[in-house]
Amino acid sequence: MTDVETACRKAVLSRRGLLLGTASALALAAVLPRRAARAEVLIPEKDELKFGFIKLTDMAPLAVAKELGFFEDEGLYVTLEPQANWKVLLDRVITGELDGAHMLAGQPLAATIGFGTKAHIVTPFSMDLNGNGITVSSAVWEMMKPHVPKGADGKPIHPIKADALKPVVEAFKAEGKPFNMGMVFPVSTHNYELRYWLASGGIHPGYYSPDDVSGQIKADALLSVTPPPQMPATLEAGTIYGYCVGEPWNQAAVFKGIGVPVITDYEIWKNNPEKVFGITADFAEKYPNTAIGLTKALIRAAKWLDENDNANRMQAVEILSRPEYVGADAEVIANSMTGTFEYEKGDVRPVPDFNVFFRHHATYPFYSDAVWYLTQMRRWGQIAEAKSDDWYAETAKSVYRPDIYLAAAAQLKAEGLIEDAEVPWDSDGYRAPTAAADFIDGIAYDGRAPNAYIDAQTIGLKGRQKIAGTDVVGG
Repeated sequence: MTDVETACRKAVLSRRGLLLGTASALALAAVLPRRAARAEVLIPEKDELKFGFIKLTDMAPLAVAKELGFFEDEGLYVTLEPQANWKVLLDRVITGELDGAHMLAGQPLAATIGFGTKAHIVTPFSMDLNGNGITVSSAVWEMMKPHVPKGADGKPIHPIKADALKPVVEAFKAEGKPFNMGMVFPVSTHNYELRYWLASGGIHPGYYSPDDVSGQIKADALLSVTPPPQMPATLEAGTIYGYCVGEPWNQAAVFKGIGVPVITDYEIWKNNPEKVFGITADFAEKYPNTAIGLTKALIRAAKWLDENDNANRMQAVEILSRPEYVGADAEVIANSMTGTFEYEKGDVRPVPDFNVFFRHHATYPFYSDAVWYLTQMRRWGQIAEAKSDDWYAETAKSVYRPDIYLAAAAQLKAEGLIEDAEVPWDSDGYRAPTAAADFIDGIAYDGRAPNAYIDAQTIGLKGRQKIAGTDVVGG
């Protein structure tokens, strides 16, 4: 955008929201001839916005949308502000101190159903697929290695299953020592992925109950919250023996020589949904044009991150390495953002889809993605009572908002900024069932049949089971 365009835009779009009529729409169209193809010019009801994020590489769509001017193209003047932790971030969105935020996919769902802070949060945009890993300390890795199959080259065969960790956990238990692991938040993807991996190897990650929210009832491995940037230091201090986190904090452990990432979430669940962009339902209702505009900017940013076979990733790495964003060394960020992942020091392997921002309809808010998170909340007792399949569907639809996404995508298509095939226009909100081969435990997932999926798991609550004290009761 030129300085003249920017000046004209600011003249047309009053920061006090005074120009919301037909005249301002015509003026905006006049100063932005490249947008003349639009059937309608949407004037944002609120144009000065503050969005929160946590210092992780998957906040990239926000940084890119700001740095490349995509927010301003929609008449939005955005400030991005890092937050201390996920709870602070959510609380500030609820109170209105933040207009929206990079969120854990489980946060809008948990808030809406009242697990933790109660508030109706919605998401019009899924920020990415994959992007996490599970790291263990170097000492634990040495204990695991005898149980890990090796290839002809002498290197470990991936994916590494939790079966190799089970003898280590049992050795700790025999010595009366707790096996502590870190995850970033009780309703984080990281918590559920770590639990999924552990359970697939016969290691119980523990239950929650209404009376005990530690998540450690009947646990073999004790999971607790550690903020992402503190993961490597906490591992090095010996407070935890492993963790699940997003980048760059797995690769940071490799660079420091203190830990070994043993598996990525792509290997736990191929192309799993990760973060979302969250706003309150009240915000979406009060500022519909603003919601569409910010979604447009984020879709464009996601496409830019993936287009031309990730050709823009090194530029994205440079942006993310700045202190106002992730603030980690560019070399560390690039290790995963550019299609590779380092496990043991020097064991660099191609993982081209470790970070996906746009491919595979990554940005579309599928109901089936929401349902998967709800199944895990039920599996581990965060949802204390059995729910019908209809309940899962209705809850997903109250939080995930493909209507906002499609309104934004339709405008981008009219402007020639996205292709028709890049949007699942006719979707009913459910991805095709995920094949058993795409999960580490070999259990297929169909978002239309959540209870069948829950009941197929070896470890976890099933049917009408619930936690009473420290016991599983019911059937």
